[in-house]
Order: sequence, then C-alpha cells, then structure tokens
Amino acid sequence: MKSEKLATKFIHAGAEPDPSTGAIMTPIFQTSTYVQAAPGQHKGYEYARSQNPTRAALETALAVIENGKYGLAFSSGVAATDAVIKLLSPGDEVIAAADMYGGTYRLFTKIFEKFGISFKYVDTTNAENVSNAITPKTKLIWIETPTNPLMNITDIAAVASISKKAGAILCVDNTFASPYLQNPLDLGADIVMHSSTKYLGGHSDVIQGALIMNDEKLKDQLYFIQKSCGAVPGPFDCFLVLRGIKTLHVRMKQHCENGTIVANYLRKHPKVEKVFWCGFTDHHNHDIAKKQMRGFGGMLSFTLKDSSTEAAMKVLSGTKLFSLAESLGGVESLINHPASMTHASIPREERLKNGLSDGLIRLSVGIEDAEDLVEDLKQAIN
Repeated sequence: MKSEKLATKFIHAGAEPDPSTGAIMTPIFQTSTYVQAAPGQHKGYEYARSQNPTRAALETALAVIENGKYGLAFSSGVAATDAVIKLLSPGDEVIAAADMYGGTYRLFTKIFEKFGISFKYVDTTNAENVSNAITPKTKLIWIETPTNPLMNITDIAAVASISKKAGAILCVDNTFASPYLQNPLDLGADIVMHSSTKYLGGHSDVIQGALIMNDEKLKDQLYFIQKSCGAVPGPFDCFLVLRGIKTLHVRMKQHCENGTIVANYLRKHPKVEKVFWCGFTDHHNHDIAKKQMRGFGGMLSFTLKDSSTEAAMKVLSGTKLFSLAESLGGVESLINHPASMTHASIPREERLKNGLSDGLIRLSVGIEDAEDLVEDLKQAIN
C-alpha cells in the first residue's frame, strides 16, 4: 500500500522486515564483500563500495520521501554535490545561486574551476536573472531554496521551466527545507541534493549526503560516479539516517513551531535590526515560499542594530542553550557566525555584495521548549 500521508510515508519508507530473521529494523550489514556461488553468480551484492543492503534500504527511503524513483547515498553533502559536477566536462558552464553554502562555493571555485568548468553566480530569487545568464555552454543550474544563510527563496517551477528550455540539468539543494516541507522533483527539478547530516539524520551524529532523481539515465550516470569515485557512506551511518527519517515529520513540526516563535520574538526586540525568515509575509518571495513549501522551517538569521562584529560575538558567546557550532538541523539549537564559520571560504567582498554582513548571526532552532529558547536569546542579547 502506497500512502500519500507524510507521517506514514516517513515511518515506512524503505522499511521491509529482514527476510532471514523478521527484524523490523534494517540490519547493519557490516561487511566489505559477499560470497559468490560462482564468478558472477551472487545475490545482488558483490563488493560493498558498489552495493550494501543497509545503504540500499536507505536509498529506497530517500527516493520515497522525495517522491522520486531513485536515491543515492554519499559520504557527505559535499560528496553528493561533487558527484553532480562530475556529470560535466571541461568547457561546460554552471549557473549557481549567488547566496549559498560556503562549502559548495569552495568546491566550485577551488576544485572544479581548475578543471575547465566555469561558474556564473546570479540572484536566482528573480528567475529572469537565470534566463538572462543562460548560454549554449550552460549544462547545470544549481540553486538552494531557502538559501544558507539569508533564507532567500527561488521559484523552483519557474527555474525548472527555464532549465528544460535550455537543455540544462536543474539541481536543488533541499537541505534547509527537508522533504517534509518541500519536494523539488514535483516542481520540475531533475536532481534533489541533501546534506543528510542535517534534518534527515536529525541528531548531529552522522555525516552523509543524498541525491534523488526520476530519470533512469541520470541515475545510472550518478551511480557510476558513486561507485567509481567511492564517496559512499558506511552501513552504520546509513542505519542512523534511516532511523532519523522515521521521526522527520514530528521533528519538523516542532522546528517549524519553535522557528515561528523565535523569529517573531527577535523581530520585536529593540536591539535587533533585521530577521531573515521566509515565514514573514514581507519576506522577499514569501508568496513563492508559501506556494512551494508546507511550512517555513526552523532556520533563520538576524542582525543587530549595533552592526559591529564585536556586538555579534557577544551574543554568539553568550547563549547557554544555543550551542555555538557549525551545522544545523539537529534536535538541539545551534548558533553560528557565517562570516567566520560556514561561509568563511567566500571572499569578504563577495559575502558583502550578496548581503551577508560580518554581523549576521544564524540560528538553527531546535525542538527544545520555545520559552526556554526565547529566554536564552533574551539574556544573550541584553
């Protein structure tokens, strides 16, 4: 039975009782190789870099929760991104969002540019900018929505229409929204990327990435890259993400509820200059977010009226419940300074041009009691 209801989908995605024992949870198949009856005669598994039953269960689950046909798991979100760029050849061009995760920018500029792939950064919040940037060399369009860390929203369906006319692949980094809030394949994207480290795992205890797609040829190409380059996750990490997916819906409900409370508190605070959260009706492209998302999530950023880095640092080091750390999407709340942490690899002039100031503070609002989170921010800011 295939259910359309989200909670049922997340709990049962990829979950089949183990045929040999009846175990309801997929076992951790901690093996590097598999015995064959004769050369080429095996049970679907030859070598664990190419296939592993725990990973296969996770990849099935990833496809189900993103309404896709095929899922591939990688050793990190960056490894998944790396695999997508490896679809390209020297001379090809990528149009990418100007505001995006610093690790993606670093991969594009420091690794792939020297192999003859060019990257053009545009404000994708206006789809016309993407259309105007297209050239005959454009083979891939890469967007995040909401973006990290300014929560910018891109109209996925509009960009998908542009990419199809251009014959380019559209890949959407869906990490901030998660499949609970947004399904880019339904809106015309060709590939969805996740840092599964974040909301899919949900407990800050695993590093992993994922790609989901509908096209079989694209899947075959990406699987070839996956097994040839070897950036695959181990079975225990796959087990952890499988477990995380089962509670994604209940966690995301609380992230959204707490995110709403914290965003509204900060917006009213006399010392806060601006809050970046796509749930505000006056947030740029809020109407698009409302159309393509089921909620607005627990990620937000803000700046203080005192725009100095020193003022921001006092808040960053003054919280007790919000832990100062990289990453996001875990059950615990985190506070982050993008300019010196997650986005430090982007040159300062580029950061400032895109609106990422030195005083910007990013929050990953967890699922603790919202009152306690507000009190923590209140004492840190005051």
